[in-house]
Amino acid sequence: MALIELSSDTRTKPTAAMRQAIANADVGDEQAGEDPTVNALNERVADLLGKEASVFLPSGTMCNQIAMALHCRPGDELIAHRDAHVIVWEAGGAGHLAGAQTWGIDQPDGILTVDQVAAAIRPINRGMPRSKLLVIEQTSNSGGGRVWALDRVEAVAALAHSHGLAVHMDGARLMNAVVKSGISPARFAAPCDSAWIDYSKGLGAPIGASLAGSKDFIHDAWRLKQRFGGAMRQAGIVAAAAVYALDHHVERLAEDHANAQILARGLAEIPGITIDPTTVETNLVFFHLRKDGWTADRLATECRAQGVAFGAFDASRCRMVTHHDVSTEDCRKAVQVVRTVLAG
Repeated sequence: MALIELSSDTRTKPTAAMRQAIANADVGDEQAGEDPTVNALNERVADLLGKEASVFLPSGTMCNQIAMALHCRPGDELIAHRDAHVIVWEAGGAGHLAGAQTWGIDQPDGILTVDQVAAAIRPINRGMPRSKLLVIEQTSNSGGGRVWALDRVEAVAALAHSHGLAVHMDGARLMNAVVKSGISPARFAAPCDSAWIDYSKGLGAPIGASLAGSKDFIHDAWRLKQRFGGAMRQAGIVAAAAVYALDHHVERLAEDHANAQILARGLAEIPGITIDPTTVETNLVFFHLRKDGWTADRLATECRAQGVAFGAFDASRCRMVTHHDVSTEDCRKAVQVVRTVLAG
C-alpha cells in the first residue's frame, strides 16, 4: 500500500527532470567562488529578493541562525510569534549560537499586529535586554499557512526600524505567499534587512536555502557559514536542483493550495473534526479533533496504518501539508480514510 505523505512538504522527492539537472550541473569549488551554478543562483536570488547579494546554504535553519547571529549581540532579544520556527524548532540556536533571548507573541493566525510588536519592544534600560530583531515568518506555519499581507509586513517593519530593530524574514514558504497573493518576492522582502527562500519544501529540491541582504551582511554571512559548518565544495550539484525548482516548481504551488482546499472542505464534513476552510490560504491544513476517546496522536497513528500520514501537534491538533508528491486524488482518498477511521 502506497503511503499518502501529508506530514510535511519536506517529504517531496526530486523529480526525474530535477535529477537530470543535478547530474548535468556545472560545478567548481564553491568556497573559492568557482562554482558557476552556485554563483548564478546567488545572483538570481539576490535579484529575486531585491537585495544586493545572497549566499547559498544547506538549510533554512542555517539561514535563520546566521541572520540572528549577525543582527544580535549576546544578551540582545529578538521578537517573533511564540511558535515561530526560530523559537520552537531550531534546538535553542538563538540562545546558543547568537546569544540572544526570545520574546514570543501569542497570536492565533501568526500574523503579528503593530500594537503587539510595539508592546514587546523593551524600553531603553540598562537592566533589560535590548530589543534588536523582529522575525517575520512568511507564511505563518503555526498560523495555518496564513499569508502576511504586504501592508502588515511594511507596518511592523517600519515600527521595528523606528526603534532601532533589524527585521528578518523567515521565508521557508515565501513562494507560497507569492503565488497566493500575486505579490513579488522582492516586494515582500523590501521592508526587511534580510530574507531567505527555501528549496526543500514546496519547491521540491532535496536540500538548500538562500539568504539575502546587503553586500556587507552577506560578506559576514559567509564567515558564519564557515563557522557553522555550512561551507561546501562542488555545491553546484545541489544548487542545480534549486535552479530547476525556481524554473519549474513555483507556479505549480497553486495546485498545492487547491488541494489543501479539497482536504479542508472534506475534513469539515466529518463529524468530530473542527476546521474552517476559509482560513486555509496556502498548503497547510490544521484541524482539531473533537471526539470522545480520541486524540490527535491516535488518529494520526490509525490513519497511517491505513496509508495516510500526517502530523499530530498536541492533544487535539493535527496538520496535513500538500506538496508536489500529493495528487488531488490522494487528497480525496485521505479525507475518506479519516472519515472511515473515525467512524470505525
